[in-house]
Amino acid sequence: MPDIDGLLAEIARSPGGPRIGAFFDFDGTLIDGYSAVAYFRDRLLARDVGTAELLRSITESFNVEIRGQDVHRLVAVGVGALAGREVAEIEAMGDRLFKKHIAPMIFAEARLLVDAHKARGHTVVMASSALTFQTSAAAHDLGIGHVLCTRMENVDGVLTGFVDGPILWGEAKAEAVRDFADTFGIDLAQSYAYGNGAEDVFYLETVGNPRPLNPSSGLQAAASERGWSTARLTKPQHLTPELVVRSVAAYTGMGAGLAAGLGLGLLNRDRRTAIEVTASVGSELALAAAGVTMDVVGTENLWAERPAVFVFNHQSQLDVIIMAALLRTDFTGVAKKELQKDPVFAPLGWLADVAFVDRANTEEAKKALEPAVDALRHGRSLAMAPEGTRSATPRLGPFKKGAFHVAMQAGVPMVPIVIRNAGELMPAHGVLISSGTLQVAVLPPVSTKRWSKDTIDDHVAQVRQMFLDTLAHWPANS
Repeated sequence: MPDIDGLLAEIARSPGGPRIGAFFDFDGTLIDGYSAVAYFRDRLLARDVGTAELLRSITESFNVEIRGQDVHRLVAVGVGALAGREVAEIEAMGDRLFKKHIAPMIFAEARLLVDAHKARGHTVVMASSALTFQTSAAAHDLGIGHVLCTRMENVDGVLTGFVDGPILWGEAKAEAVRDFADTFGIDLAQSYAYGNGAEDVFYLETVGNPRPLNPSSGLQAAASERGWSTARLTKPQHLTPELVVRSVAAYTGMGAGLAAGLGLGLLNRDRRTAIEVTASVGSELALAAAGVTMDVVGTENLWAERPAVFVFNHQSQLDVIIMAALLRTDFTGVAKKELQKDPVFAPLGWLADVAFVDRANTEEAKKALEPAVDALRHGRSLAMAPEGTRSATPRLGPFKKGAFHVAMQAGVPMVPIVIRNAGELMPAHGVLISSGTLQVAVLPPVSTKRWSKDTIDDHVAQVRQMFLDTLAHWPANS
């Protein structure tokens, strides 16, 4: 069974160009689990599921999972329940639930496979029996431009409760792939397909390079008969006793650092000592307890020019500990106003004189940043996340201008800190920290001496592109 490195090496050796297709199943292949479960659970919690629909859903799920029936009747139940809803409403629900539930389910190694095919110029396609609202947000996040899926019928933007066309399951998915290949000139004999279920055999047989991922027992048996190589991807974070113990120990370590910092600060009557001890000792204890090691490229850039505005891509609450471990001394930060009431962050924010910003009020936000500019002018650096909020996935969000205006007004350089995989170790809305190696690249300082209000958009785009380039071509640690 090849590992992910073997698959990536194979793709790197493959012919390039758009005539080579890379078809990815969704549920169980790109994500760990089933998107329909997440959506149904959300509707249940919102009391949006009637008794009749619930009973029919349970019955048809049993028929699919235990009796091996196809998904047609199960899909009909789900689609029928949405009759009368507006398409825009369902699409918005899909985007919301992707950020909340589906994004953490994406296999990190599946992202690598998708990116590897894109790097070869292949035509990447998602092929799934799931519905449009289940797949579109994930396809957009993964950068997959083509989606073959089951579509819902609508009249004037209102769902009818019926599907529009075939349900892409079994042979229907295979037929959809062949039709797509005919339309776009794809050479299926040299193309790749990834799937996980026994029903994907027909679909996998359409290409010359079938690659079962996380195969079910049925698909594993079929793959063995056909001589197909299979692979299993590393599952995203799952609850285990070790994970809980390590996470609690990490928070305890951070608390111990805070206590030590406050104690020494009071003893020496020096707030700066308190901040330095909390940042250095607390972060070291927290990372060690969680089993997280940091692989940092460009450490020298942390100290090349200070004070500076250190900007970082924001994936999880772990970023607070990361930045403390990197910057260590003479820094403050900016955070959303809601964190003033967070029991973990609030004491750290108070100690470090963090500027709490109301993101919904532009004028108030500008006023809140004035102390940050003053701190920079008096020798203290500033840490800010230009995305403004945590990204649900590794995909880089749009940058806001606040950090750039602050750096320009204070006349200090900007230092980009690119964090590669914090979201894998601690999901965006999670509280538990997985052990592993955290990868960070600190880029050289960017001078702001020639910046002006008229050119600020160009500088935002320039720095954001530095993040994109670094994430796309991660530097080796020398």
